[in-house]
Amino acid sequence: MPPDETSCQLTRAEVDFFVENGYLGPYAAMRPDEMAGMRAAIDARVLNTDGPNPRRPLQSRHMDHAVVYDLAAHRAIIDRIAGLLGPNIVVWTTNFWLKAPGSAEIPWHQDINFWPIEPPVNVSAWLAIDEVTAGNACVRIIPGSHRQFLQHQRAPDEMAIHEMVDPKFYDASRAVDMELKPGEFFLFSERLLHASGVNTSDKRRLGLSIRVTIPIVHIFQDTHLHPGHTAILAKGEDVMGFNRYAGRPQEIQSSNV
Repeated sequence: MPPDETSCQLTRAEVDFFVENGYLGPYAAMRPDEMAGMRAAIDARVLNTDGPNPRRPLQSRHMDHAVVYDLAAHRAIIDRIAGLLGPNIVVWTTNFWLKAPGSAEIPWHQDINFWPIEPPVNVSAWLAIDEVTAGNACVRIIPGSHRQFLQHQRAPDEMAIHEMVDPKFYDASRAVDMELKPGEFFLFSERLLHASGVNTSDKRRLGLSIRVTIPIVHIFQDTHLHPGHTAILAKGEDVMGFNRYAGRPQEIQSSNV
C-alpha cells in the first residue's frame, strides 16, 4: 500500500541530520507482509537467473524484472531522496546484497571509491528484503564519516570486496547497526563509511541497494557498468541527455507497490 504523500517529504530537521551525519532512517517503504510477496517473486524469478550484466547477475535487475524496478522507483524512497537532491532524480544502478550464513565480511569502505559516475553526486537507499539484524550481518555505519574522502588500501583476501579504508582513519567504536524489518530502508551518502561482518547466524540476509543521482551526472554505462545498461528517470525530467534510460520492464508484473 503506498505511503501517505506527506509522509514522504523530508523535514528541514531531517535534511540537517543527513548533512551532519550522512544518513537517515530507517523508514518503511512497505509492511513486512507486503514485502513477503515481493520476496517470493525475487527468490523465484530473479536470484537464480542471469541478468543484464554477465559478470554480476545480482546487478541491474531493474532492467529485466518489474518487481525490482518497482522497488527501485518506490515513492517512499524517491520522494525522500528528492528532499536531498532536488526534483529530478535518476536511479543509476541497483544491486542485491545476499549474505548466506557464513558469508564473508565486507570491510569499512566508502562507496564513491568504486563508482563510475562524474561528478560524484549520490544518495543510496539500502532496502531490506529479509529481516536484517546484527546477528545476520546488518550494515554498520559510522555517523559523520562522510565529511572527508578517506584513503583506501587493499583488503585481505578473505574479505568480500578488494579494497577498504585504512583503519587508522576511523573509530569503529562509534559504529551504529542498521537493523531493519522487511520493507524498511535507510539512506546514506556516497562517502559514509560502512561495513558488515560475517553472517554468523543460520539466516540469510538479502537487501537491495538503490543508487540515486541527478541528471547532470555522467554515468559510465557501457564502459564501467555493462554494455546496454539503462538507468531509471524516477522523478522529474532530464534536460541534459547524458545518460540512457528505459521504462518499467513488462516480463514480470507486480501490484504490490
